Order: sequence, then structure tokens, then C-alpha cells
Amino acid sequence: MSKRILVVGAGFAGMWSALSAARLIDQHGRTDIEVVLVAPEPHLHVRPRLYEENAAGMKAPLLDIFASTGVRFIQGTVERIHVERSEVDVLGAHGTPSSINYDRLVLATGSRLFRPQIPGLAKHAFSVDQVDEAAALEAHIKALATQPDTLARNTVVVAGGGFTGIETAAEMPARLRAALGENAKVRVIIVERDKEIGPDLGAGPRPVIVEALEALGVQWRLGAAVTSVDADGLITSEGERIEASTVIWTAGVRASALTAHIPAERDALGRLHVDRNLRVLGVDTVYATGDVAYAATDDDGNHAMMSCQHAMNLGRSAGHNVAADLLGEAPIPYSQPKYVTCLDLGPWGAVYTEGWEREVKMSGAQAKELKTRINTEWIYPPSAERAEAFAAADPLRIVVA
Repeated sequence: MSKRILVVGAGFAGMWSALSAARLIDQHGRTDIEVVLVAPEPHLHVRPRLYEENAAGMKAPLLDIFASTGVRFIQGTVERIHVERSEVDVLGAHGTPSSINYDRLVLATGSRLFRPQIPGLAKHAFSVDQVDEAAALEAHIKALATQPDTLARNTVVVAGGGFTGIETAAEMPARLRAALGENAKVRVIIVERDKEIGPDLGAGPRPVIVEALEALGVQWRLGAAVTSVDADGLITSEGERIEASTVIWTAGVRASALTAHIPAERDALGRLHVDRNLRVLGVDTVYATGDVAYAATDDDGNHAMMSCQHAMNLGRSAGHNVAADLLGEAPIPYSQPKYVTCLDLGPWGAVYTEGWEREVKMSGAQAKELKTRINTEWIYPPSAERAEAFAAADPLRIVVA
């Protein structure tokens, strides 16, 4: 009787899970185990690049890759997971409901931007979290030129001074001038509730970040939170009113709501606790990977970040191990002890760090060249050539040397 591995999600973790599982099954010459991936569309959304221009085009097609590697794609959205009967409810692309059973499930539905109940936030703030949202922001910025020349029109406020907020803010002066004219008096302000810029990035790269943002003309308000947003700006917890036609919310993400359908422990961000093989603790038939997994990267107490860097390797590991489970093979525990960051700082350059202490190894134009390679080459899917795709899906492949 054939068995089914069901992967939910076609992001970095989901795509690599499906390819890695198919790879191991192919190596064993088995035809009685199928890999099925269900997602709203057969594209990888290149989410790490959505702070850039041309956001609507930040998609990579996957159907040819899946066809060449034997992964069956089902277009639809999983609305409910029934662990007790190993089944999911799916709403198809045309609104038709159905159910899919599985022998093993890989949950790889990623994360979404967290939007707290701040008055006016949902209605008036933009984001760079999803392709359609980033495209809406881009269209809005281009349309600013049709508005009267005011301080509000010329101002962008980025709420959140973390990784995404900094990358977004660093792009904004040039994007505003491209829309409004080189001589426009543009203003870009980061509002960050912490008392330091880039609080999660640590002290290592901070001097470089400050130097770059100052050179770009980006301002910031530290120790302040956004308390309300309207069509013409926002108010901070310090009582300051900032006039701005464009407010971009970047402050925090949460794991997919589907994690709540798994009867298991979750962390504060909604991620499922998993063992080193990425099996959900206490649920033998379910694996979690990418942004929905609270996974140890090493034996030193470090855990995977909600990042593309970790999602890619988490996906390869989850796919391999879920297939190994059905094949009766020994798993390969997930391990990613080396941690790096490469933060884009717009026209100024970038900053590259290594280690969990984020020691700066490269900055400026040299780091920008590396960031460009990461964003345009390294994070994209492999070719649809079967051997190449399977080679890239090896869980022991070293992505960051």
C-alpha cells in the first residue's frame, strides 16, 4: 500500500522539504511513497527581497522543478489539520473544499507580520511582508508625485528598527527621490521602541548601521512606540506627532496560525517545539520546519531564527528525515552551528557579520556585493534539471561555509 508525505507550504522550508524528501525516496528506488505539496500557488515568494523595488516580480516558479523531481503539487489553502485522523481540509483554488490524508505531515507554512491592535494601523499602514503588500506600497510611493508637495507627502515612517525595518528604511530615500524628483526634501524616520537601533542585531554591527543611516539621511526615534496611525501620519508613545503620508509597519512576526491545530507545545511566537530531527515533540506523524519550528541549531543553546538562512536548511533536514522515517532509515539531525547575517544598507552598502555575537567581517561596497549575490542567486530555487535539484536538496549540503 502506498504512503504519502504531505508538505504544507511552498516557501523556502516547504520547497526544500519536498525536494529533499523526493531525493531520498529516489535514492532508494521506491515508487510506493509519494510526496505531495499543497500551497496557494506554485511559486516561491522571495520574501527577503520585498523591501526592494519591483516587489510584484519577486516570485520564482516551481511547477517545472516539482514535475522533474516527482513532487505532486496541489493548489489550495490548508484550513484545518486533523492530527487525530491524519488528514487536512483544503480549500481549492476555485473555492472547492476537499480533504487530503497523509502518513507524515511536514508543516512549513511560515510566518506573517504581527499587527497589534493599534488604532488605524490595519487601515493606514503599509508593509513589506507579502508580495501583494509590498507591491501596494510601491504603487503608493510612485503615486505620491500626484500629491501636493508637503512635509507629509515627502515623509516615510518605518515602524520597527529591526532587520527588516533597517533594510526598508535604507532604501526609502532613494525610492522617494526617484518618485518625487532628485531635489525633493525627503524625510525617512525609524520609530523603534527599544533604546538602541537594531536591538536584535546586537552591538557588533551597530556602529556601521548608524554610520550608514546617517549618511543616507535616515533619522530615528528610539524608546518610542507607535500608539496610533492615520492617513496623514502617526503619534508615538512620547506624544510626538509625525506627519507622514507613508507609514510602513515592520515590527515583529508570528508563526502561521496552523500551528495551533497541532496538539503540542509552542513558543511565544507560535513555533512548535521539535526534536533535533524536526519531529514535533509528542506528535509522531508531524514534522515542523522553517518559521513554524522552534529548533535548536547546535548544542550551545542557540535556536533557528525566523529567516531564509535557517528555513532553507531546516527544509532540507525536515524533508530528508520525514522520508527516512517512512523508509526505516536513520535520520540526519538538523545542525546549523554557523550563523551569519548580511544586512542591506541601501545605496551605502551592507554589513556582514559572523557568529551569534555578530562580529563584523565586511561592510560597505564589499558586503553589498555579497548581499546582492545572496538575494539574486543563493536563495533562489535550483534549476528544474532533476540531478541538480536533488544535489541541491542534500541535507548535508553546506550553504554557509
